[in-house]
Amino acid sequence: MNLPNLLTLTRILLVPCFVMAVVYRSYPLALSVFFAAGITDGLDGLLARSLGQKTKLGAILDPLADKLLLTTAYITLGVLRLIPFWLTLIVVSRDVIIALGILVILILGYHYEIRPRMVSKATTVFQIVTVLAVLCGQIIHIVPLFLTVLYILTIILTIVSGLYYVYLGAKIVNV
Repeated sequence: MNLPNLLTLTRILLVPCFVMAVVYRSYPLALSVFFAAGITDGLDGLLARSLGQKTKLGAILDPLADKLLLTTAYITLGVLRLIPFWLTLIVVSRDVIIALGILVILILGYHYEIRPRMVSKATTVFQIVTVLAVLCGQIIHIVPLFLTVLYILTIILTIVSGLYYVYLGAKIVNV
C-alpha cells in the first residue's frame, strides 16, 4: 500500500472519530478531526501526483472517502440540528442521485471515467467550508447571516452540480 492510499484510508478511519466528537459535543476535537481529514485529502492527491503513485484503488477510494466524510458530517450535523434539515437533505440527495446514476450507467454497460468537474470541486469546497463554519460556530460566535449566506451558496452549487451530472449521465446513455 502506498502513502497516498494510506492517507485516504486514514481519512476513512477519521469519520467515526468525527461523529463521536460531534455527538459528544466536543466541537474543538470535531473541528480538529475534520480539519485533519481535509489535510489528508489534499496530501493524498498531491503525493500521488508528485510521486507518480496514482493507482486504480486510489482513484476509487479517494472520492469515496470524500463522500463518506461529507455525507456523514451533514447527516450528523443535521440529526443534531446544528444545520437545517433542508441543507442535509439536498447535500445527501445529490450524492445519492449521482451514485445511482453511475450505477445505472455501469449496469447498462457504458464506460464512464469519474472525473471531478470544476463545479463539483467548488461545491465540495463550499460544503467543507460550511461544515467548518458550523463547527466554529459551536466554539465562537459567528454572525447568523454569514451562516445563512453560506448555506444558500452551498445549496445553489450543490443543485447546479447535481443537475450538471444528471445532464452528463443523460448524454452518456443518449436520453
